[in-house]
Amino acid sequence: MEENSISPEPEVELKLAKVLGVRSWRSDRRLIGYFLYGMVVSLACCGPLVALVRYALKEELHSHILLIPLVSVYLAALKRDSLPRDRRGSVGGAVIGALIFAVAATAVFFGPALAGAAPLGHRDAMVQTAACYALLLVAGGFVFLGTSWMRQLIFPFALLVFMVPLPDMVAVMLENFLMQASAEVAHWFFLWSGTPVFRNGQVMELPGMTLEVARSCSGIRSSLVLFITSLIASYMFLSSPWHRGLLVAMVLPLGILRNAFRVLVVGLLCVHVGPEMIDSWIHHRGGPLFFAASLGPLFAAAAWFRHREKKAAGRRID
Repeated sequence: MEENSISPEPEVELKLAKVLGVRSWRSDRRLIGYFLYGMVVSLACCGPLVALVRYALKEELHSHILLIPLVSVYLAALKRDSLPRDRRGSVGGAVIGALIFAVAATAVFFGPALAGAAPLGHRDAMVQTAACYALLLVAGGFVFLGTSWMRQLIFPFALLVFMVPLPDMVAVMLENFLMQASAEVAHWFFLWSGTPVFRNGQVMELPGMTLEVARSCSGIRSSLVLFITSLIASYMFLSSPWHRGLLVAMVLPLGILRNAFRVLVVGLLCVHVGPEMIDSWIHHRGGPLFFAASLGPLFAAAAWFRHREKKAAGRRID
């Protein structure tokens, strides 16, 4: 007598596989080991990490630091279904990777003192703490997760670099560059608008008032957030290295144009409405509005690149 085998519906099989997959990830000993390792490292660095959190809450330039670990975990979770079940990989590669990042963390932590450098400033101390912590997390990834997983999770782990505050010297250099470039482009904008303007460095003399593009007008924070956003968007939505590179390369000119346009708007308001507009909300609290405006071209470019990739993929299938 022939037995009839009853197979579950495809949708039921898919749901069952997903449930079993989630349970297998939650019960994965290596994943649990890495989680415990991360907890131990976090507890060992508890004092400096609390100081880093307080610093990020106080410093607008580095307020994004608090979100970076959450974004990294989210991006890693998105990859869970595509991660290889077999993580044995190369033991030698895992050891070498772990050693490289562990040695780097040790050098970051003890290097300045061994080199006889002067005591670090407050921000540079935060840089040292965050860099050491991020490097230790990556080193543990090679030990507990293996090389095959680390290859797949390279971007979420690399994103941890934005937990590290910008060193004082780098921040000042970027601020000066963005300030000078914004003043130059804003000068062009005033000329194109037909507004009489005389520029002397960062100072612009307009009819009835004088406007200075100060360091606080450099837009470094918005540009940094826009840069991180472009990296995440290119990783999530694009596959071509060229498209990813172009999207990220758009950030610098977009940031400069955004700042220059903001200077133009404030200057024109002061000229045509009144000098008191220098103290208006659009000058002191209008940053998010101009930042949102700069997101438009960035997301439009990402959508166009994604459309081109889908179209090219369709041609390959045909």
